Amino acid sequence: MEVLILDDEIGFTEELFEFFKNSGYKAYEANTVKKAREILSSQKIDLLILDVRIPGVSGLDILKEVKIKFPKMEVIVVSAHGDMDTVIKAIRFGAFDYLRKPFRHLDMQIAIQRTQKFHELNQKINHLEEKNSLISKSLKEKIDRQFIGVSPQIQKVLKQSLLAGNYADANVLITGESGTGKENIARIIHHSSSRRDHELLAVNSNAITGSLLESEFFGHKKGSFTGANADKIGYFEFCDKGTLFLDEIADMPFNLQAKLLRSIEEKVVIRVGDTKPIHTDFRIISATNVNIEENVNKKKFRLDLLHRLNTLHIHIPPLRERRSDIKPLLIYFINSFKIKFNKPNLKIDNIIFKGLMKYNFPGNVRELRNMVERAVILCEGELLGADDFPIESKKASEIENNSDSLNLKSVEVNLIKKALKATKYNQKSTAEILGISRDALIRKMKKHEINKHSQEES
Repeated sequence: MEVLILDDEIGFTEELFEFFKNSGYKAYEANTVKKAREILSSQKIDLLILDVRIPGVSGLDILKEVKIKFPKMEVIVVSAHGDMDTVIKAIRFGAFDYLRKPFRHLDMQIAIQRTQKFHELNQKINHLEEKNSLISKSLKEKIDRQFIGVSPQIQKVLKQSLLAGNYADANVLITGESGTGKENIARIIHHSSSRRDHELLAVNSNAITGSLLESEFFGHKKGSFTGANADKIGYFEFCDKGTLFLDEIADMPFNLQAKLLRSIEEKVVIRVGDTKPIHTDFRIISATNVNIEENVNKKKFRLDLLHRLNTLHIHIPPLRERRSDIKPLLIYFINSFKIKFNKPNLKIDNIIFKGLMKYNFPGNVRELRNMVERAVILCEGELLGADDFPIESKKASEIENNSDSLNLKSVEVNLIKKALKATKYNQKSTAEILGISRDALIRKMKKHEINKHSQEES
């Protein structure tokens, strides 16, 4: 605790200053109200020792001022002229304790101990309130920032997500195209559940090399294989009482799926190189942007694992199927990037809304966000116009007359090929144009069998 002594008697403040210093406290002394205010404005004072009789000013007025400006600061009032009316007023105005001069150092020590215990209890209460407030704020921000929208489709998704949060042991499968916000939905589910105080770990199911798969998920014992220099916990143990989010679940290697199924069913894992079973309580939220049932039919994904993962199913519609969300998302992203890139006077030309409403958004919300970020960065004036959003929009009639444009696979393949051609096959630049990661681009190229040779032929 940091203590300030405010008293017009220099001898009294010096004596108390030495007492506090010798007792291990950080102390400050002031013999005038002006000096006390200077200290209060520059230091984080936890406890004020205040004389209620200071020449030219009422100590009770100082007490009221301090409790208004620094409500968490505790005050012990002292006076050589103690009367019950002053004591009552001091307590009513927020003083924690009252001591009458002269008093022993022991009396002050006891008063401070009482104050300190009260201060620590308040800190614990404030910490708990702040923690709960941060959780609520975090959840609200995730909902507001990532799923702004007025469409019935997105409102249904949010309702399902919050419902899933109420059932903390039910596994959830989230489906939707790339860029629709599947991981954000997973975070909303986790933060609105009773598991919110524990870990949420996001894992890309196909981003781990085959030799490390079991070690990453189940952990390993020291010496179990070359390079295992210490015991290591796996994802399942790490997420005990929390949530494990498995993205791209449909791409998980088949040989790992059976072991994953057993762990999900029994909530027991065995580390590589060990025989001791370890119990862990985790929840699985998984996501995929492909038709996982097709993978089941092709024997690439286990049906029994799908049933385990699919207790609750949430599907996020693509942005082109909920066009009423484009405008509020656009406005939000522009306002966000105006602040981020220090362009507060940037305005929007209404023609942008009309143009984007005709665009198909194959990259969904992520593409819109990247599109806005790029536009705000490159905009040299104070008005965002159509030239800042170079898109090739098609009218509804043109789309209807072109059957390929209604085929998601064809749209995606053609878009990737076009972007690759524009960047002379630079994968990093292509990924940036498409609004996806380079790893995601490589996966899509492999999936659709797009390579440089096929690109040159087309």
